[in-house]
Amino acid sequence: MGFIILGVIVFIASLILSKVNYKLLFLEKPLKGVALALIVIGVLTASVVQIDAGSIGIKKLFGQVQSDILYSGLHFINPLMDVTQVDTRTQNYTMSGVHNEGDKVGDDAIRVLSADGLEVTIDLTVLYRLVPADAPRLLRETGLDYKDKIVRPIARTKIRDNAVYYDAVSLYSSRRDEFQVRIYKSIEDEFRKRGLLLENLLVRNITLPTSVKNAIEAKINAEQEAQKMQFVLQKERQEADRKRVEAQGIADYQKIISESLTDKQLQYEQIKTMKELAQSTNSKIIIMGKGNSPMILDAK
Repeated sequence: MGFIILGVIVFIASLILSKVNYKLLFLEKPLKGVALALIVIGVLTASVVQIDAGSIGIKKLFGQVQSDILYSGLHFINPLMDVTQVDTRTQNYTMSGVHNEGDKVGDDAIRVLSADGLEVTIDLTVLYRLVPADAPRLLRETGLDYKDKIVRPIARTKIRDNAVYYDAVSLYSSRRDEFQVRIYKSIEDEFRKRGLLLENLLVRNITLPTSVKNAIEAKINAEQEAQKMQFVLQKERQEADRKRVEAQGIADYQKIISESLTDKQLQYEQIKTMKELAQSTNSKIIIMGKGNSPMILDAK
């Protein structure tokens, strides 16, 4: 379009110069030739447009958005058309409490009230993309700043609306996945109405109030201590059972021995032991027998 405008300017200048000063009349034809060449180049360049991969082209004629779209590749169009390229690849919008981690500078986390009236802070990432067929309607109704007009406000509103159905501890632990599925469905419906496709919703972090967090940690520590004590008690019971079995075994052994030994066998064992002592080289005094007639052996 720039070449066309420049060509028109040169053409008008050639006409003015020829009328203002007849001495410059010889420049009229060359200037008209240059103007014609510029206009032709401008028409050719304005008639050819290249759409990059992952993008589509939306045509506008005198400010009016056309319904048909241009996909990636080379296209010949009306030179008066204005083509706006729009990205159709997956985009993400992050709202985080960590500085410079989200799309907004500073703390941009979502603060919601749970069913039990506690304030919970949620970090969230929205993965979405533009639906090509709905791009002209989106451009007419919303414009290209749909990230700030649609993605951010709808995501934050739906999260607040659905968080009131869960208490703070459930959001943090047992019902976190259920909460994520619920807000995904509600945001997906709103996006679809406006020409956007929600691909995924990532609840990155849920932060509880400090008092609740401390209470949960205390409860976990108490449960761990209780489990530790149960382990110690179980170990002591096993040790008591082992000692009980060992004592029973010793008692059974002694009972068997006491029932199987006779006086003659005991006397024989005694004599055998005394004999071994008498044959040793150590000094000893051995008293054998019982009653009034003991036998004394003195070996040195």
